[in-house]
Amino acid sequence: MIRWLAIFLALICADMVVAEATRPVARGEAPLGPQIRPQLRPYERPDLARGANTRAIYRAEQNLFAFSPTAIASSLRPVRRPAAIEQAAQAARLARLRGQICGDPNIQGEAIGRISGRGACGVENAVRIKSVAGVRLSPQPTVDCRTATALKRWVVNGAKPAVGSEGGGIASLRVVSHYACRNRNSASTGRLSEHAFGHAIDIAGIKLNSGREITVLRDWNANGDGARLRAMWRAACGPFGTVLGPDANRFHADHFHFDTARYRSGSYCR
Repeated sequence: MIRWLAIFLALICADMVVAEATRPVARGEAPLGPQIRPQLRPYERPDLARGANTRAIYRAEQNLFAFSPTAIASSLRPVRRPAAIEQAAQAARLARLRGQICGDPNIQGEAIGRISGRGACGVENAVRIKSVAGVRLSPQPTVDCRTATALKRWVVNGAKPAVGSEGGGIASLRVVSHYACRNRNSASTGRLSEHAFGHAIDIAGIKLNSGREITVLRDWNANGDGARLRAMWRAACGPFGTVLGPDANRFHADHFHFDTARYRSGSYCR
């Protein structure tokens, strides 16, 4: 019994010694004097392979990087446009506005007014077209404004994209028929053609700026130009109410017939 009591007291004493040894000690007074804190130190930039020793005037930022010694010291300033050029441009703009017809400066020509023809023939508010969207017409056709506007849409959205840059683009269109008091297909009997009302225009050739002409008669089935003509024919179906080409009948083997007649079923294209 005495032996076990001695062992118990020894264990208690040992725990007290360990607890005393692990107790935190109070921090002493901080030393007097300035505190030294870590700081970033600048590093020396290496010289560039070229231009490191050029004068500061040639540097984008001094001691950072440098441009070539041949670089200009200041940016170039545009020279004021001469007054003569501005005056010429203004005169051209006014001339274009004076030459417009159908209220569209992209349709140049001459307003004719009402054309009276025999029987039911005739055109209300007829115009003679000189050019559309910069493309000349030869000879200058006489039509009404609805037909002139449809023609411009076709040139801009159909003919020009179909030709693209081939031969420098389109220079002119060769017109083979416009206003004429006649029957369809120039027959001796039958219904009046849309040409008799200024609603139609027939185009046989597309002349390029290079001087070469794409013709409906020769090139409809040709490689290259044939695809261009067929693209033009498809593009006309929409702006115009009737679109006829070589596949329509023998009367249109050498030209496109475009007119602005309207049908309940939509455009008639063959």
